[in-house]
Amino acid sequence: MSRKKHMIQAVKPASIAEELELEPGDYLVKINGNEIEDIFDYEYYMDSESMVMLVEKADGELWELEIENDYQDLGLTFENGLMSDYKSCSNKCIFCFIDQMPPGMRETLYFKDDDSRLSFLQGNYITLTNMKDKDIERIIRFHLAPINISVHTTNPSLRCRMLHNRFAGEALKKMDRLFEAGVPMNGQIVLCRGINDGKELERTIRELTKFIPVMESVSVVPVGLSKYRDGLEPLIPFDKEAAEETLAIIERWQKTLYSQHKTHFIHASDEFYILAGREMPEEDRYDGYPQLENGVGMLRLLDREVTGALEELDGNFLEESDERAPEILSIATGELAYPYMKRQLEKITRQYPSKEVYLYAIHNDFFGDMITVAGLLTGQDVIKQLTNRPLGERLLLPECMFRSGEEVFLDDVTRLEVQNTLQVPVNIVKSGGRDLVYAVLGIRKPKEDGEDAACYGGYEPESI
Repeated sequence: MSRKKHMIQAVKPASIAEELELEPGDYLVKINGNEIEDIFDYEYYMDSESMVMLVEKADGELWELEIENDYQDLGLTFENGLMSDYKSCSNKCIFCFIDQMPPGMRETLYFKDDDSRLSFLQGNYITLTNMKDKDIERIIRFHLAPINISVHTTNPSLRCRMLHNRFAGEALKKMDRLFEAGVPMNGQIVLCRGINDGKELERTIRELTKFIPVMESVSVVPVGLSKYRDGLEPLIPFDKEAAEETLAIIERWQKTLYSQHKTHFIHASDEFYILAGREMPEEDRYDGYPQLENGVGMLRLLDREVTGALEELDGNFLEESDERAPEILSIATGELAYPYMKRQLEKITRQYPSKEVYLYAIHNDFFGDMITVAGLLTGQDVIKQLTNRPLGERLLLPECMFRSGEEVFLDDVTRLEVQNTLQVPVNIVKSGGRDLVYAVLGIRKPKEDGEDAACYGGYEPESI
């Protein structure tokens, strides 16, 4: 019988693995005599003072290594990040954005994952419908946390309808097991107008509060609707009145829960405040920003970080740089964030008037009028709408426009293509307010712990 093994893709320099002379192309076979099913097993056995690892070298030779790692990572990267196949989603959610994408895009964009391991490793949200008892037991045994759960509603029959899965209501009981085992959780509610809002939202919040403090936070985000919804269930976008009604429910619960548990627990995404024409909540209401990835508190945090960075600089540039010279540059963002970005740029240029910034709101022609976030903009829309516009000496684009860790838009247009077409150096800028300030000023951001000292908090432009 062939043994299960995992190919090593890379070995981190100066790591324990390099010291042991492990190389790309070698295979991990066993740890402490146990076959490794996936990344859960690997992380579990790594969390120890020592271990015995069986490795098959590229030439077929078997090495048995006794390793004193003292809870340190070995420095190995495997060919498959999960060390097993990804689990696909078995639901047909009425709000799924993947079902709203046009044909002809890269294949990976159509893959729906619902893998509990990605919840732990990458912060993905899972519906629990794809989990067996064995999966729950492993999470509890390995103490994996947090587990991020796409709740949407605690009404079992409504959840079955929303997910188009007859087991979706029953799957909610898995939260009880995680709660009883003390496994930290976060929740997410994609709100569909007229379906799981109003009284149903009230019910969902009320029933989720029993999991406090093990469930640490819950976000409420409006459904995203592209123009590619032919054949899908009709959904109504949120308007100002509906957004105000939703915020009234959430804020009432926040007051109650904070008085009882010292946590606001339930949080509305920034988009609801924008739709309602409201200012973002004060920083204390965000409980340390546990739901940033769901667009909760990003604009409030941006404001604080920009203000803090400007106070740190206090009107001065770094001594060794020549950033005092006048410069014109440009930034592109989504329509949703545009007025808030404009406000931040006004603060920066007021303190540093030598910098003139053109800010452009890119309309999402690709996905349609109702998609207004920067993270769903395509390269073709950026190119089309910035052609023949004044761009200055540099164009800054937010990191969220690009595929994680790459320089590629959703439509496979690359940063270099944008740069060459528009004939202007293009910098990718990280999402933080400090990164924005340093990018506008053209200052190399000081290196922080665990971070590369990248130009402008993003990427060095290639010459045109």
